[in-house]
Amino acid sequence: MTTDPGAGADSSAEGRAGAAASRVRSSTTALFPTMVLRGPVPEPGQRRRIPARLIIMAWVVLLMALVLALVNVVTWSALAAKLDERVDRALTQELGEFQEFAGVGVDPATGEAFTDVSSLVRVYLERQYPDESEILFGWTEDASDAGGPGRIRQGQEPPFDLSAEPAMVEEVLGDPGGRGVLDTPAGPVEWAKVRVLPPDGTGAAGWFVIGYFTERDQETVDSTVRTIVLVSLVGLLAAGAAAWWVAGVILAPARLVREAAAQITEEDLTQRIDVSGRDDIAALAEQFNSMLDRLEAAFTEQRRFVDDAGHELRTPITIVRGHLELMGDDPEERREVVRLVTDELDRMGRIVEDMLLLAKSQQPDFVRPREVSLAELTSDIDAKVRTLGDRDWRLESVAEGTWRLDPQRITQAVVQLAANAVRHTETGSVLRTGSVVVGSDVLFWVTDHGPGIPAEEHGRVFERFSRVGNTSRGDRGAGLGLAIVRAITEAHRGRVDLRSAPGEGSTFTLVVPRGREHA
Repeated sequence: MTTDPGAGADSSAEGRAGAAASRVRSSTTALFPTMVLRGPVPEPGQRRRIPARLIIMAWVVLLMALVLALVNVVTWSALAAKLDERVDRALTQELGEFQEFAGVGVDPATGEAFTDVSSLVRVYLERQYPDESEILFGWTEDASDAGGPGRIRQGQEPPFDLSAEPAMVEEVLGDPGGRGVLDTPAGPVEWAKVRVLPPDGTGAAGWFVIGYFTERDQETVDSTVRTIVLVSLVGLLAAGAAAWWVAGVILAPARLVREAAAQITEEDLTQRIDVSGRDDIAALAEQFNSMLDRLEAAFTEQRRFVDDAGHELRTPITIVRGHLELMGDDPEERREVVRLVTDELDRMGRIVEDMLLLAKSQQPDFVRPREVSLAELTSDIDAKVRTLGDRDWRLESVAEGTWRLDPQRITQAVVQLAANAVRHTETGSVLRTGSVVVGSDVLFWVTDHGPGIPAEEHGRVFERFSRVGNTSRGDRGAGLGLAIVRAITEAHRGRVDLRSAPGEGSTFTLVVPRGREHA
């Protein structure tokens, strides 16, 4: 509670206001804009919608499929290139070794030079141990060899002995190129050949041929690729299942938002969503809950406004109707009825104006702050409150400097407090007003020496249509004045402090913080 700014004649105004600010009891209540619906709410279209969960899973599977397809193609290409490189290396190596052997031209066993192509090729083949997928043979134009007309072959049995097939040998030897591919019953064979001339330039020439059967290696490549494809398909299914599950977990708050939105009606705005995550979807759910809070507050305020209006206006309307129905023909009676009816209509007008002001207080443009001289504002307020009644008005303190606030609304709030003080005090009673800057707040107060307010009523006096005690002047207030004061102060992000006790009077203090530009 605040201290009385007027207590202690030898204390400074700023000290008294500072003490008042140190024992403040806040009664801030959040206010939200009023929402008005016009006309019936249209029903959403009954279009068939694809679940977001399915869309997310489809995109994940599609992207995974593209990546895995690329991986499979690259792997297959790499393995195929590796196979071609291995075959090419085997052919090149074997041809190089033969050319090196032929370049020496000496039989390692006897140390004598070769005199013909057949002996050169035969000795070389006897010293070779070809791979299971390789075939090495020579072919000369001399048909005196035991292995067939011009055919020379040694070593293990290859997958297919193409040297024993004259048509295939003719196709290989007749090819103008040095390398090629030939189809055989054992699969494709890549071959390379080199022309062999007799050492002395006379006699029959020949060919040295090496073949590499690629079917076995190709099967290995195909088996590897099939394994990768199978693993990719299994991984794709697992990724799809994981994407379905993860999407369901992530989108659970969104599903709850949709279900809650389907259950919300104008009569029931109590649905809320339990939020446990920290991602964007959880943030969406939190914002949805906040939106529901604002909507519920707006609808509650709207219903309250209608209920209050109906309740408060029913009495004066009943009084006006009763007097008009009972009004006789006597002129004096008619004048009295007109006076009473006019008084009730004026009271109805004040109630409506106050209620409209409270409704407007929930709008963003209710206050329009600007830089204001606190000394000028305090002087203006003092001049206005002195016209409210025949009281002993005392201006205790005047704040110095400038402040960012709405001077019209602050004046309206302080004048309303002063009017309440006049209503609850007798003629000639002392009423104190003033202002002072304390820290980052400016304080405006009104102090009276009226009957006071019990502690248990301190919170209720700021509610709409609340009335505490009896007025000394018989004025019938609507009970909206202090609610308007609180609305104006809260619109400035401030508060209203009350210090009062029965028989000790009351002190109402507006605490207005500095505007954002000064923060």
